[in-house]
Amino acid sequence: MPLWDKVKQELDRAGRAAQDALDEGRVRLEAFRARQHADRAAQALGYALFRARTGGSDLDAQAYERLSATLARHEAEATKLETQLDDIQGRRKAGYPEEGPADTESSAASGTTPPSEPPPSADTVSPTDTGPT
Repeated sequence: MPLWDKVKQELDRAGRAAQDALDEGRVRLEAFRARQHADRAAQALGYALFRARTGGSDLDAQAYERLSATLARHEAEATKLETQLDDIQGRRKAGYPEEGPADTESSAASGTTPPSEPPPSADTVSPTDTGPT
């Protein structure tokens, strides 16, 4: 039975890696779009200010509030998504432990304890193993 446990652990780890890769792609795309929206909002604010100043007046307070609020909203969304992206990339760089945070909670609820065996190190990989291609 320990062999099947190892196989299950490796499949779970591979599943988490695949899910993180999908999440990273999705968050990266959403962050890019949010950054584009923020850039367009900044451009609209700049154009409005330029037109008002070249017309000899100042940008009215209502237009400034509306445009700057839009810019702030898109900027906050982009920052939030970039933070999520950094978290996902940090998890990928740190590797995948035997049990992730969600798995630890479910194993605690089921009354089982997570295995204490560490993941294989680079020293245990044979020199002919080139990894995935």
